[in-house]
Amino acid sequence: MGDKHVVRFEPVGIEIEVGEEQTILRAAAEQGVMLMHGCKEGQCASCKSFVLDGDDIEHDRYSTFALPDYELDEGYTLLCRAHAYEDLTIELLNYDADMIRSGLPIQEAVAEVVANNAVTHDMRHLVLRLLDPGELKYFPGQYVDITVPGTQATRSFSMANTSSRDGGQLEFVIKIYPGGLFSSYLDERISVGDRLELTGPFGVFTLRDNPGARLVFLGGGAGMAPILSLLRSMAERAIDRPTTFYYGARGKRDLCFDEELRSLAATLPDFRYLPALSEPADDDAWDGEVGFITDVVARYENDLDGADAYVCGPPPMVEAALPLLERLGVAQKRIFYDKFTTTGDAGDPEALEAEAR
Repeated sequence: MGDKHVVRFEPVGIEIEVGEEQTILRAAAEQGVMLMHGCKEGQCASCKSFVLDGDDIEHDRYSTFALPDYELDEGYTLLCRAHAYEDLTIELLNYDADMIRSGLPIQEAVAEVVANNAVTHDMRHLVLRLLDPGELKYFPGQYVDITVPGTQATRSFSMANTSSRDGGQLEFVIKIYPGGLFSSYLDERISVGDRLELTGPFGVFTLRDNPGARLVFLGGGAGMAPILSLLRSMAERAIDRPTTFYYGARGKRDLCFDEELRSLAATLPDFRYLPALSEPADDDAWDGEVGFITDVVARYENDLDGADAYVCGPPPMVEAALPLLERLGVAQKRIFYDKFTTTGDAGDPEALEAEAR
């Protein structure tokens, strides 16, 4: 067990104690401080910050796409990979003042597999039941780390349901990647009754309070899970903000939860679900929108001034959506996104294993 050091975050004036064996991000989460982050693997740059005072920091391996060497030399850091070896003062470049002190305690839990059903040709609806403890508190839109059985590795997956209060269940929508560590287990070896170890919750992809403001969701692939959680939460809470969910898929076989999403209009009277196929097959008999989902958004929207936007899915979709939403008028600080990066050797982009939540 290493020494502990004080890390102060500016401009919010929050101080935490960080053990040398912990990353700064993990220590903050354990103390209920919700810092902006995404992958926790040093790849997405969501937690990038600037060191104002102190320089005795070591980093676990990370992608230089997220933190180029010149930025490291200038004093930038990735909180998800940074270990403090002295007291530090860090400037948060991206934070939510309303949420930063609202973190839930990180828990470790054991759950058993209840169901593992295919919802598309390459996505599974995994349902777990918590055993110890019987409930895990989280905000809709958050995720947990699941330990891959037989290894020390973990993979991060967003919950699709809103709470574990009723029956201790957690639902996930997980994409199967050929050769992926958890994907192979999920696809080939998992059985009902198997037990899995979980840690969480993590993530800041949660619904901000902004009464009356329009909501725009953009999703693709397994980005369905946290958005579905947010929409289900809105229905439960009777939130009546004007809402559109744009979901992109390649073909009709890649669509899931279609019936539930279309039926949400009965509960959310100002809700519209708009799926689009980028490569519809000849036998899809598709009469809906065709094209990349960002192109569809550009066709339907011309003024999103005052709106909140939530984007979740593969990195190329997220990277295309962010500048588009700004051009359409969404304030940068009102764009919330969760980029489902790959997991693997973050120090070597060529060695990345195909796995994402």
